[in-house]
Amino acid sequence: MWQRKQTIFLAVTGACMILMIFFPAWLVKEGEVERVLYPLHYSVTEGGVKTTVYYPYALSAILAVAAATIALLEISKYENRMLQIKLGALNSLLMAGSLGSLVYFATQLIKTNQLAGHYGLSLWLPAGAMISNMIANRFIRRDEKLVRDSERIR
Repeated sequence: MWQRKQTIFLAVTGACMILMIFFPAWLVKEGEVERVLYPLHYSVTEGGVKTTVYYPYALSAILAVAAATIALLEISKYENRMLQIKLGALNSLLMAGSLGSLVYFATQLIKTNQLAGHYGLSLWLPAGAMISNMIANRFIRRDEKLVRDSERIR
């Protein structure tokens, strides 16, 4: 199972989506006020006092965990390639939703606070996961084509 190329790419997809939760998506520091958006929460540290808001920012983390779970579930379904292809498509939608929600929340914070800030690693990891998922789906389709061609020859 681990010797298949798509398994490695799916493991990379799951790892990227899990790691995304722990890195900031957007951060800005002005004077003694620091604002940081993580996929799980938004926190403002002002004069040593930290305020954290989870709703609605946790939506990005929920979608990321769901995408990672589906990627790891997809690895175990190596005998049913058509199901793997469908799970890969669903996983792409979840990753796009996670990335889209992070971008939306970051742009809303930029507009409301009138601060530029800079984007963190959490906005790049889902993009890498989406590319890895796309490559895995390509290898799964290639395996399915190979099996169908060999059955046709018999």
